[in-house]
Amino acid sequence: MAAYSSFAFFYDELTKNVNYPKRADYILALLKKLNHDSGLTLDLACGTGSLTLELFNRGIDIFGIDSSIEMLSVARDKSFDAGADILFLCQKMQNLDLYGTIDTAICTLDSINHLKNIDEVKTVFSKVSLFMNSGGYFIFDLNTKFKHKNVLADNIFIYDTDSVYCVWQNHYTESSETVEISLVFFEKQDGNYKRYEEYFSERAYDIDEILNALADSGFVDVQMFSELSFIKPEKNCERIVFAAKRGK
Repeated sequence: MAAYSSFAFFYDELTKNVNYPKRADYILALLKKLNHDSGLTLDLACGTGSLTLELFNRGIDIFGIDSSIEMLSVARDKSFDAGADILFLCQKMQNLDLYGTIDTAICTLDSINHLKNIDEVKTVFSKVSLFMNSGGYFIFDLNTKFKHKNVLADNIFIYDTDSVYCVWQNHYTESSETVEISLVFFEKQDGNYKRYEEYFSERAYDIDEILNALADSGFVDVQMFSELSFIKPEKNCERIVFAAKRGK
């Protein structure tokens, strides 16, 4: 998974459209629909901790894990400024290692898509399952093949904010259904610009691959929804939410 060393410092400004309060409310509504008490909750691949903090402020007992020291540095500063005592740990998803068990895990904003292949996905699912109590829920989302092919594709996106200018360029490979992503940042500094670069990739997975990996990892009763809704994923859905229950 990408380290996001440069991206970390611009991430929040470039993702203002994500609407973390709305996503936090959706997760709470989903937990209610599942009739599941969140208990101790892990925000896996928490990034700069925006969603972690939103859920903490809604009464969730939550901690965050991410592989990027830079992302976690932003998360820690953000939670400190908010007076929120949240634990953040630096770990790769594939190497998840906890001191105890959890009741809920969330992994949002296509973090699973950053895993290189289905074997890595299976490793992550197995790790989450290992540390999850029976009856717990793993809630995560995935960008779909439709989004990779038709939305991300070979497109270029430009972001121009008060402090940074960003060029986001994609290259889609149909055979592997992978999107290679190149980010170039120009940070505004006293009338001049400082240039940074970041590279990472996302891979789309078959739903059956994901369901089989969940089953092999001890998850049952998997439910799927279109993003931020409780309706079944449609043909041209761009992001699917999975809610998988840890079996006995």
